[in-house]
This record gives sequence, structure tokens and C-alpha cells, in this order.
Amino acid sequence: MRVAGLPQITAEILMRLRARAPRVHCVTNAVAQNFTANVLLAAGAIPSMTISADEIGAFVARADALLVNLGTFDAERRDAAAAALEVATEARTPWVLDPVFIDRSEQRAVYARALVRHKPAAIRLNAGEFAALSGAEPDDAALMRYALDTLAVVALTGTIDRITDGAQSAVIENGHPLMSKVTAMGCAASALNAAFLGVESDAFVASAAALLAFGVAGGIAGERATGPGSFGAAIIDALYALDEHALNEKARVR
Repeated sequence: MRVAGLPQITAEILMRLRARAPRVHCVTNAVAQNFTANVLLAAGAIPSMTISADEIGAFVARADALLVNLGTFDAERRDAAAAALEVATEARTPWVLDPVFIDRSEQRAVYARALVRHKPAAIRLNAGEFAALSGAEPDDAALMRYALDTLAVVALTGTIDRITDGAQSAVIENGHPLMSKVTAMGCAASALNAAFLGVESDAFVASAAALLAFGVAGGIAGERATGPGSFGAAIIDALYALDEHALNEKARVR
């Protein structure tokens, strides 16, 4: 994929997503559930959130993609993740790992490393989480090496976003400072990554496109919002209205 073509590719994937309405099952944290669901709905996906042992297998079996988010590290969600991954592995359903706060808890980091062995299509995380997961500082060489070692796309987000599958890379400079002032923003980005995987089989393309869409929407929202409270609503509105023109005009990709 030529990075220069990413805005157009993103518009095409977003069109497919809205036409197909992929089902995305999210094993995510309690703080993130409502915002994550609204982001997925705004993009055109259908979210589900149950972690009930009695039904999660049925939900994942009917899903087009799965998110496993470690923000709430409780026994119920760990059991739910295990059940979900068993079904996803058998069905070859693409899934995204979001190893939230593993840089603050070694027990959580050990669990995340074990989950990587279940072959996520993408790992969406920040710099501290990458260091805890991989044991390396998040420079370009380390990101590429880890992607090659795990066969997962590494999608590292921050002031700039860096995405690599070990063979190709993209840098995205979209977004807005208010994105760091609203809870569950990273969690929602991971869910959107899963939604794009639900309609695009190339995990690198899907991950780069999802983060570009989210970053452009964030920039648009920042132009309209007056603070963190209004920004949360504005990014949902921006994602809902996102189109080819906005992506081509506002994307900052290299």
C-alpha cells in the first residue's frame, strides 16, 4: 500500500463498513463501554458488549471482529476473554488486543503477553504499554521487530500514530489535544480498528485506515468543541459525518 493513497483507501473502507454494518464484540472495561458503543454505531458498525459466560460464545460466533481490552482487569472479564478467543480462533475471526495500563501492573502485563500468543490481528497501545509488552523502547526498529515476531500489526498511538506490520509502516499526524482529556478515547480507537478489520482483510491497511479516520474525526471535533465535555459528543458526530472529502483534505500521513 502506498501511504499517499491512505485517505482514499480509508474512505473506501468506511463506505464498505457503512454498507455491511459489521458486528463487533467488545470485551472491554466498564468505563469505556458506552462511549465505545457510540463510536462504533457512529461509524456504521453494530456493537455488542456482553461478558456473560452463558452467551459470549454465541455473540462472538456471530461477530465479524472482536476487541479484547484489559482496562478492567477482573476475573469475569478474563474468563470472558478466554471464552471469546476460543470461539474467535476456531472461526478465524480477526481480533484486536488493547493492553490498557499494563505498564502499571506486572500481573496485567504477564496476562497481556499470554494473550499475544492467541494471534491478534492488531495490537493498539501507547508507548508505555508497548515497552511493558515487548521489553523494548518504542522506536521504529523495535515496533517493526515486534510486529514481525508476533505477526500482529502494531498500532502505537500518541501525539503521532505509528502503524507497522514489520514490512510496511505509516505515520499519522492527525488528532487533537482534547483526545487525551476524554476517557475511553483509546479504547474506542481500538474498537474502531476491530470494526475496520471486520470489512478489510489486510490488517495493516485496516489498522492504518481506522486510526486515520479516528484522527481526522478528532481534528474536526477539536475545531468545534469548547472543552472535553463537548469534544466527546463532537467526535462521535464527526465520525458519523466523515467522508472522502474530509479525509483527503485533512489527512496528514507519511
